[in-house]
Amino acid sequence: MMDLCLVPDVVIPPKFKVSNFDKYKGTNCPKNHLKMYCRKMGAHSRDEKLLIHFFQDSLAGAAVVWYTNLEASRIRTWKDLITAFLRQYQYNSDMVPDRTQL
Repeated sequence: MMDLCLVPDVVIPPKFKVSNFDKYKGTNCPKNHLKMYCRKMGAHSRDEKLLIHFFQDSLAGAAVVWYTNLEASRIRTWKDLITAFLRQYQYNSDMVPDRTQL
């Protein structure tokens, strides 16, 4: 059962309440999504395992499928997850028009 969790030894603090996140579906800027997620999880920013574990709650659709298929051996830190997420959804950043293109 432990191999089903990306972070099997995460410790959830007593009375912890999950924030309501805007769900990332894989169609907009991944960097903006990470910024908003980090702002909502700011009080827990030093607990990497908690950040990794609850990131799934900020995803929907294909993005959840992507998360659930991650290998725990490849995601050991919050930075690992950020890198994998940005790599997966880089095409959305590449497609976002800048001010001069608008």
